[in-house]
Amino acid sequence: MRIYILTILTFTLFISCKTDPNKQIDEGKITENKYHSKEIGWTMEIPKGWNVTHKSVLDERTEKGLDAINETAGIEYDASGLKQLLNFQKNKFNIFQSTSEPFELEYEGEWEENNAGLKELIYNTYLQRGMKTDSTETKTIEIDGLKFQSYEFTIYSPKGDVILNQIMYSRFINGLDFGVSINYNNESDKKEMLDVWLSSKFKK
Repeated sequence: MRIYILTILTFTLFISCKTDPNKQIDEGKITENKYHSKEIGWTMEIPKGWNVTHKSVLDERTEKGLDAINETAGIEYDASGLKQLLNFQKNKFNIFQSTSEPFELEYEGEWEENNAGLKELIYNTYLQRGMKTDSTETKTIEIDGLKFQSYEFTIYSPKGDVILNQIMYSRFINGLDFGVSINYNNESDKKEMLDVWLSSKFKK
């Protein structure tokens, strides 16, 4: 089960990657402004003006996100198989995240059930922390011929103003639970992230 709540629950300091960007990812390779994951068979460009997220920030988000999930679900979630793929951001609100995790199917429809459970867990985690939240229905989005499940969250301040929007995409691919999260607080940055994500190429 991927950890998608990391960005919203932990507004960490923005750290740009001034070292080799390939040291900031667990799988794949970044060449100039393009990322490629051999495991997923996925290639995507990184938009100009955005920075690959430093590994220290990802580790902090993962730790705090796990604490939140464990508290909400009442379990000790094992994230040892979770891999950080391409993660980049413009600031602490406008962030692109992608992860993968091994997922062994034991019966038909298991992955879909897990994805629906993840959506409910994220929603309940926000509410438990006093964040007024709306979510959309899950729909199917096609990217380069592959179908992804997608849903969105809107997070509000106590006064009712929108703090942040989050769009989730997920798919079972090559034995992996693959997910992308796009977090934004303005339409311009949303468009930049969606343009490159929806233009992704996947090896068939």
